[in-house]
Amino acid sequence: MQSISSGGPGRNPDLFYSQTILSSGMDDPQPFCLGGRWKSSPDTSPVINPYTGKTFATVCLGSQSDLLAAAATAAGSFQETRTLPLYTRKKILHTIAALIEERREELVSTLIHEGGKVRKVADGEVSRAIETIMISAEEAGQITGKILSLDRTPGGKGHTGYLTRVPLGPILAITPFNYPLNLACHKIGPAIAVGAPFLLKPATATPLSSLILARIILAAGYPKEAVSVVPAPGKVADSIISDERFGYLSFTGSPDVGWDIKNRAGRKKVGLELGGNAAVIICSDSDPDYAASRIVAGGFVNAGQNCVSVQRVLIEDPVYAEIEEKILSGVRALKVGDPADPDTDVGPMISADAATIAEESIRSALLRGARLSAGGERTGALLPPTVLSDVDPTFEISCRELFAPIILLTSFETVDEAIRIVNSSTYGLQAGIFSDSLRAIRKAFNAIDVGALLVNDIPTFRVDEMPYGGVKGSGIGREGPKYAIREMTVEKMLVMNER
Repeated sequence: MQSISSGGPGRNPDLFYSQTILSSGMDDPQPFCLGGRWKSSPDTSPVINPYTGKTFATVCLGSQSDLLAAAATAAGSFQETRTLPLYTRKKILHTIAALIEERREELVSTLIHEGGKVRKVADGEVSRAIETIMISAEEAGQITGKILSLDRTPGGKGHTGYLTRVPLGPILAITPFNYPLNLACHKIGPAIAVGAPFLLKPATATPLSSLILARIILAAGYPKEAVSVVPAPGKVADSIISDERFGYLSFTGSPDVGWDIKNRAGRKKVGLELGGNAAVIICSDSDPDYAASRIVAGGFVNAGQNCVSVQRVLIEDPVYAEIEEKILSGVRALKVGDPADPDTDVGPMISADAATIAEESIRSALLRGARLSAGGERTGALLPPTVLSDVDPTFEISCRELFAPIILLTSFETVDEAIRIVNSSTYGLQAGIFSDSLRAIRKAFNAIDVGALLVNDIPTFRVDEMPYGGVKGSGIGREGPKYAIREMTVEKMLVMNER
C-alpha cells in the first residue's frame, strides 16, 4: 500500500534527511514529492555510489498514476502561481539560494555519494546552483512588456498595443545524472521566476540532490501543489510526455531519447539540450602552454561526463608534437581516485557499465590505428584520463559523444581543413579555437555550426547567465535563466481603442 510520508513517524523530515545524508547512507527508502506532499511507494531503486559500488541510499519510484497526479496538481495550481506578484517570486528565489548555501555540505556530500563527483567539482556545482537561482531572481524582474503604436497605417488610428509575456503553463522538466543539482535549478529557477508549477523527473541514478532541492523550495514558500519531484523509470515516465496539461517540456539528456520525446510531446513547446562531441582547434600561433592546460581542464572535469567536455582536439601540424607532450604532462599531474578526497581531480564515471562501454570504444579505436598515449585501462567505474593520438576524424570514436574522460588528438594542415572536421559531426553544441589570428577566428565563427564558439578557450566553458544550447543534433532552444524564461513564456497583447 502506498502512503503519504514525511520521513517517518516522529521525525523532523529535514533534520532526518540532513543527518542521514552525511552519514554512511540511508536505511529507509526516501519518499518523493508529489504536489508538495511526501509519498512512499513499494517500487524502489538503489542509489549506487559509483566509487565504492555499494548502495548508498534507496529511493521510492513514482508510478504512471503518480505522474498523472503530479500533472493534475500542477495544472490545478497554475492559476495561483501565475498570479504571484513579482516581489513574492523574487523573495522565494532569494530564500531558495540562501537555503542551498545553508545546506551546502549536505548537498556536496550527496553529489559525491550519488554521482561520484569529486569534492571540488561538487562544491562548484552547489555554488553554480546558487548563482543560477539568483540570476533567475534578477531575470524575474526583467519580464517586461512594451507599448506599440499601431497607427502606422490608417486602420490602426486610435489604437495602442500593450505587449507582455505570460507563462505557457506548467513545466515538465527531465534532467540527467551528470549535474543533477544545477541542471535542475536551470529549469526550476526560471519556472518559479515566471510563476509556473513544475514536475521534475530526475535521473534515477542521482535523484537525492533533487529531492533535497524540493524540500528547500517548499521551505522557501512556493505553493506546495506547484512542486513535484518524482524519480521514475524512463518507460513509466513515457506516459507523461504527451500530457497536454504541460505548456513546456525541458529535457536534457541523450539525443535518441530527446528527439523521440519531441516527436511524442504533442502541441506543447519543447526545449532539448542533447550534448555533443566538442571540438577544439589549436593553431600554431596560439600559446601552447595555455592551450594545453585548458584542454586538460576541459577534457577530464567530472570524469568527462559533460555535454561540452573537450573530446576532439585538432592541432595544427607544426605544433602537434609539442602540444601533445604538454597535454600528456598535464594529464600525468592529475590525481585519480576517491572523489571524497579534496585533492582528487578525476573520480569514477557514473557506473562500471558506462566505463566498460568507454573502454571498448578505446580498444576499437586502437584496432583501427589510433595510438594510446595515456590511460585506457579501467578499474570498476574508474577510467583514468585517457589520451588517444593520431585519431582519424572518421573513426566512430570521433563521431559520437563519448561522455567519458577521453580526448582524441588529430592533426590538420589548414584552418579550412580543421573547420571541415569540426562540422563533420552531427552535433553542434559548442566549439573552441586557440589562435591570435583575427582572420582565423572570424572564419571559424562564420563557418562552424555550433551554438557558441569559444575563442582562446575550451568549449567546456559555461557561466550560468549565458545562452546555452546547440544546433543540428545537439537540440533546440536555449537555457540560461534569461533565455529559459523566454522559452517558458509567450507574448500576449492587449489592444486599446482610444475612441
